[in-house]
Amino acid sequence: MKFLITLIIVFFFNLNSYAEYTTSKEIKIFKNLRCLICQGQSIADSNSEFSQTIKLVVKDQIKEGKTEKEIYDFLIEKYGEWIVYKPTLNKVNLPLWILPYLLFVLGGIFIFFILRKSKHNKGN
Repeated sequence: MKFLITLIIVFFFNLNSYAEYTTSKEIKIFKNLRCLICQGQSIADSNSEFSQTIKLVVKDQIKEGKTEKEIYDFLIEKYGEWIVYKPTLNKVNLPLWILPYLLFVLGGIFIFFILRKSKHNKGN
């Protein structure tokens, strides 16, 4: 009898953890998709017909066993890369990914030389 109760409890928690995983995966995808009707809102935050439709599409694709990348690729093919908040890295948008880091490094070098020059002038 104890074995049967333990088996039921383990089965229940396994189903519950799988449901949470699916829900968290859906939410993660929803938050990374832009609602094309509501400017600046993700489909997770929007209640438009478009976002409701996209939510159903995403849920269906998750049920079919598609990966997150496959879902994004499908939606990008249909609506363009604008639908994804975090676009993929490719040669078209490479400058957008590199520019912030490049400016950060150049700013650091600039500050270094300014400080070095001011210390050199104080020494004279």
